[in-house]
Amino acid sequence: MGLSWQQGPLSTGAIGRFLVSEPLPKKLLYAEPLRRRMRVRFGGVWIADSENVVLLFEPAHYPMAYFPRSDISADVLERSEYKTQHAELGPTTWYAVRAGGRSAGRGAWQHTSLPDYASELRERVAFAWPTMDAFYEEDERIVGHAADSYHRIDIRQSSRNLVVRHHDRVVADTKRPLVLYESGFAPRWYVPPGDVDQSMLTPVEHQTFCPYKGLCSYYDIADAHLAVWSYPEAYSEVGRISNFLSFEPEIVSVQLEGKQLRLAPGQTVIPHGPDRELTVAEVSPRGNSI
Repeated sequence: MGLSWQQGPLSTGAIGRFLVSEPLPKKLLYAEPLRRRMRVRFGGVWIADSENVVLLFEPAHYPMAYFPRSDISADVLERSEYKTQHAELGPTTWYAVRAGGRSAGRGAWQHTSLPDYASELRERVAFAWPTMDAFYEEDERIVGHAADSYHRIDIRQSSRNLVVRHHDRVVADTKRPLVLYESGFAPRWYVPPGDVDQSMLTPVEHQTFCPYKGLCSYYDIADAHLAVWSYPEAYSEVGRISNFLSFEPEIVSVQLEGKQLRLAPGQTVIPHGPDRELTVAEVSPRGNSI
């Protein structure tokens, strides 16, 4: 997803390559200013508020936000005895975060002896996303992880014929699918609900969350488990796919203009990763503002 995740240019599974005469290091870290106001809430109070956040992109990790020490409330950080060693960034000191009568052990960290090439992170602290109450950009909550400025989603209308079958039964047949192009993924095809035989779909008690699209629901088709998914209330930025249905081509037959679709490299969804056990209310569009 984006610069350093899935198949981005800095990820371990990158599908492209840098056109250079000498090979690049196997692992590249990248830092840049976020250029957005970001705040952290813990124990019912604001503990960090900065317009000078730096994002660190590290292969196989979500972007991590580093705050200047000067933009963190006094007496919030309590140095712990726990220390780690980052292969590229050196010794790392961990802090307990205390505010509003609450405490989060190992809730934040700081790289204390940075090499010269990583000077952008000096005197900066990162908060462990899973242990904080919430992160905000201005007054809107950012759920899942810091927003990747290199993550992009484009949705395009198509008139190509998409047909979905299972055990020789037609589940969907449309000439008006939407195709969703997302950084790090191969295209995904979404079918209008009116072009789907919904009597064949069985809702299941399984949901996942995408920080860029919202809360996702799933369906079985007979013995085809989790063969269909949908975003009933997709975020406004991708609202065109709300209530449309997408079908997993490795579970049921999905044909585009008569050609069988297969999962392309990098198309398999990687679980969302390190985060708190978010509730449905927290990740719904109505739960993203103060």
